[in-house]
Amino acid sequence: MEQYETLRANVRKLGSQLGTVIRQDLGEELFNKVEHIRTLSKATRAGDKEAHQDLEATLRDLSDDELMGVARSFNHFLTFANIAEQYHTISRSGHQDIDKPHPFEDLIARLREQDVNPETIADAINDMSVELVLTAHPTEVSRRTLIHKYIEVADCLEELEHPHLSNSQKASTHKRLSSLISQAWHTNEIRTQRPTPVDEAKSGFAVVETSLWEAIPDYLEQLDGLLREQLGISLPVDARPVKFASWMGGDRDGNPFVTAKITREVLMLGRWKAADLYVSDLNSLAAELSMNECNSHVRALVGECQEPYREILKSLRDRMKATRNALFRALSGNLAALEQPGLINTKADLLTPLQTCFESLIDCGMASIANDLLLRTIRRIHCFGIHLLSLDIRQDGERHAEVFGEVTRHLGLGDYMQWSEEDKQSFLLTELTSKRPLIPRDWQPSAEVQEVLDTCAVIAETDPDTLGTYIISMASNPSDVLAVRLLLREAGVKWAMPVAPLFETLDDLSGALDCMTRLFSIDWYRGFINGKQEVMIGYSDSAKDAGVMAAAWAQYSAQESLVELADKEDVRLTLFHGRGGTIGRGGGPAHTAILSQPPGSLKGGLRVTEQGEMIRFKFGLPELAVRSLAIYSSAVLEGMLLPPPTPKDSWRDVMAELAEESCKAYRDVVRGNPDFVPYFRAATPEQELGKLPLGSRPAKRKVGGGVESLRAIPWIFAWSQNRLVLPAWLGAGQALKVAMENDRGAIMDEMFTDWPFFNTRMLMLEMVFLKADQSLSEYYDEVLVPDELRPLGQQLREQLSSDIDTVLALTHDDSLMDKEQWSRESIMLRAPYMEPLHRLQAELLKRIRASEQTDNSDLELALMVTMAGIAAGMRNTG
Repeated sequence: MEQYETLRANVRKLGSQLGTVIRQDLGEELFNKVEHIRTLSKATRAGDKEAHQDLEATLRDLSDDELMGVARSFNHFLTFANIAEQYHTISRSGHQDIDKPHPFEDLIARLREQDVNPETIADAINDMSVELVLTAHPTEVSRRTLIHKYIEVADCLEELEHPHLSNSQKASTHKRLSSLISQAWHTNEIRTQRPTPVDEAKSGFAVVETSLWEAIPDYLEQLDGLLREQLGISLPVDARPVKFASWMGGDRDGNPFVTAKITREVLMLGRWKAADLYVSDLNSLAAELSMNECNSHVRALVGECQEPYREILKSLRDRMKATRNALFRALSGNLAALEQPGLINTKADLLTPLQTCFESLIDCGMASIANDLLLRTIRRIHCFGIHLLSLDIRQDGERHAEVFGEVTRHLGLGDYMQWSEEDKQSFLLTELTSKRPLIPRDWQPSAEVQEVLDTCAVIAETDPDTLGTYIISMASNPSDVLAVRLLLREAGVKWAMPVAPLFETLDDLSGALDCMTRLFSIDWYRGFINGKQEVMIGYSDSAKDAGVMAAAWAQYSAQESLVELADKEDVRLTLFHGRGGTIGRGGGPAHTAILSQPPGSLKGGLRVTEQGEMIRFKFGLPELAVRSLAIYSSAVLEGMLLPPPTPKDSWRDVMAELAEESCKAYRDVVRGNPDFVPYFRAATPEQELGKLPLGSRPAKRKVGGGVESLRAIPWIFAWSQNRLVLPAWLGAGQALKVAMENDRGAIMDEMFTDWPFFNTRMLMLEMVFLKADQSLSEYYDEVLVPDELRPLGQQLREQLSSDIDTVLALTHDDSLMDKEQWSRESIMLRAPYMEPLHRLQAELLKRIRASEQTDNSDLELALMVTMAGIAAGMRNTG
């Protein structure tokens, strides 16, 4: 389409410069093969059967030595296409192309049309809380050094778009662009060793440093300006409608490499990075705030000096430098360095002097100075504190039960693990109300139990502002929550750390209301939480357990019932959504996903995970991050002020039928077909994924376990690599077809038109279907799958075709994503670069599996490059 020509021109520009670098490094012969493959791929996508055959033969004939160069080439082509697209969403020319270019402006216009008064909007904004929780991801392998180069590439594209650029400036920018692309090509894009949890945490800190540090004050400044202009209201100085947390270094569920020692190190690293960033801010402020006039408060603090603000700022900067140095020594093992006096140990230590300067400047008529760099720094402090990212702690509920099992056996009280739920609760509540300690001082627990106790000890020694929520995986009973409360008390935690049960399987989601009802009925607990409760809703395991349609309805129903319970019990409920990037794990466009939640579910704020490659795609560039923050917060504000309708009983009946039918269809294949597991392992790179150093966490919860123990991320990731994308659609289309055959079509039409939840489900299925590729899936089967298993692959592809027809009939569209042109263009843009990577991957898998050598390191590295490239191309893959 002509409207996307600027985007395509930038893709061609980056691709051309990359081609020059490839030719210089790999030589003319291999470069010509890369270009030939690229040409054949585009022709193949256009339906040229002869080009298709030529492409297969060309890739099949590549030598082992050539495979890596070709794989790297197309991986980089995809990377730079992604950068061009990212930039396009924030460019001057791109705003007319993308969905919701001005989300807050659009929302405020609609609020004014519906006569929502400014005071109501102001109250909602002040009450709004959006917390984005950054998590590690085994498919995100981009190194921090490369991410910096990618940001610089986007800056060059912006420079080249400037209408008044001189010829010499143009030449200089092109030269810089060429250098950056060359730098990226000559940098190893894949780690040769598995990243540690500390490496993953550093990646999270890098996102803050390179993007969010500027994006947060920019976002708040733009929002404040819009509110002043449109509604005559302003943001408070301490407003933080969006804040950030992290799981990197705190998520120990199934990850033996996340220990108490690692958590302590990550916490210190976050403080060190924050101190380093604040030192830079304070240097800038000290250089600018040279004014002499101040109020009496500042004068009393500094005495008679010529530059009172600099006096305060230089002292604060020196304390921050000392703090940074002490943290550096502590990270090297000298923990005593943190005991020296004068360090900045709390948010107030940093904020109070700056707030004092701010108020003085306002009092003295220098508001324009106060509202410049100083306000930007104050807003960063309110968002990031002195720790950069609040750290959540996550642990499997069974690990807590094991602690009390060992304790009760040691004390001769029996085995807690064998007790009934009522006996567990009675024991835990007795101990929670007791003034004596439970755990004996001379007791030597097992290493696993000691690790749990050590983690709680780290929590006890940490500033509460530095920590987020304690999440309990696989929670199903009140005792799971009470056990954590007791462990924290035993460790000496003096504050009420939020503790969130995670309901993630279909059974747990169905039982969430009963669990929380019983928990709220406990008087001690109700008094302890002081009217606030967080609950985490799991998307990954429920979808893996029952399929996306059944899981989505279970998630919706659980949220709806929990909101109703919280209202009845007068508890402020915060729902924490454990979404992944992919549709099969609750992913999809943030705006529609948020607005498809049950009415009332946003009253207590929104917490949501952002994972791996999705962090970079949403927040990798400062301006892109500003836009993403606006999308999130405007959707939450809309959900608060213009909530979606409560579903009709007839809608609920249809959804219950769809959930039951889709779950049966899904499980009949995944659990009931004896060929399914062998087919899955043959047709996808599932087994090879576990061998590759893509993330710190093992691919399986239990060593030696089968598909049932496979984590949801690699489960979905494996299917996205062969483009069948099975977990994101299996069962849903069959259920919809049965419902249409049972005369539910008219009701589903009404649901599609009037109910955001159902509408979003259908649009997400369309997106999945557009990303699926039956010809590529069939190619994987031809190359990798034994003859006797191929009928299952054919059966699944026929089901996919049938499901596409069903959904298009229901949405009344002629083709997939007809009404979402930008999303469609985004997917199609990357298709020609992904085609060769998929076919290369299938060829690499074939050679690795056929090889009798124990050392296939070169081929495995090339395989990893294809995995990373496909993950980047698919965007929401895991």
